[in-house]
Amino acid sequence: MAGPALAALLCLGHFPSLTITLVGLVTVFAGYTAVYALNDLMDLRTDRERVHIDSFSVTEKQMDPDGVLTRHPLAKGVLNFKAGLIWTCGWALIAVIGAFWLNPVCLLIFMAGCLLEAFYCKLWRITPLRTLINGLVKTLGALAAVFAVQPSPDTGFLLLLFLWLFFWEIGGQNIPNDWADIHEDRQLQARTIPIYFGLQKAGILSITVLTAALVFHLGLLWASPLPFGPLFMLAALALNLILLLIPALNMVKHRHPSSAMALFNKASYYPLATLALVLLRIAI
Repeated sequence: MAGPALAALLCLGHFPSLTITLVGLVTVFAGYTAVYALNDLMDLRTDRERVHIDSFSVTEKQMDPDGVLTRHPLAKGVLNFKAGLIWTCGWALIAVIGAFWLNPVCLLIFMAGCLLEAFYCKLWRITPLRTLINGLVKTLGALAAVFAVQPSPDTGFLLLLFLWLFFWEIGGQNIPNDWADIHEDRQLQARTIPIYFGLQKAGILSITVLTAALVFHLGLLWASPLPFGPLFMLAALALNLILLLIPALNMVKHRHPSSAMALFNKASYYPLATLALVLLRIAI
């Protein structure tokens, strides 16, 4: 949820009205909850196969933020399919109402995200290029947030926002997550980037796109109506190094699932850390 929040703040340079803020937060939460639940519904058969392959040690599983709560509740029988479908449709309905109220464009973006997520799930055993769809889906919440607060946003700003989140997702989330799951994914005949291209090329790709994310991150801050001075730019540079590039280099160096999960975990806090930086700039 940090991504859409900081996208709206960077677009405006200040907080939107209280009503838009509250409706936006509820809509973002509902939208993301619905999309992630849709992922579990679409991947139910695959997830059932996955739960029978316990390739992680207990320590490594505890390192995964997805493991804080029950992961794949449908596949594990914690939740039945009917309950999962009701849960998904309920949150989707809230998201549809909120998105339409904010801006009908937001509704179109949410619907596109659901369709792309379903398509993404079906490509797991077909092509590693599905990561491009995943990168696109992860940008949609932030793009919708911009349209929620600015009906006619600047095209250049939207492009910078899209490229920043797109490259962050691929290099900091998708590749390291698949790297950490490589042993079970091989048994399940998945077509992921680490399996298809090998760890060396996957690592180089991760570092390359995260470097691009750094460039677009700084460009996005520069393009915002909220002025960021040299100290804030240096702080943004430090966030990219600490949360993305240094962990990515360690992943390539050690080539261990735990190193990949370390990158995934730190990269997960990257939008939140950027949001904190933006809030600090607004406060002073």
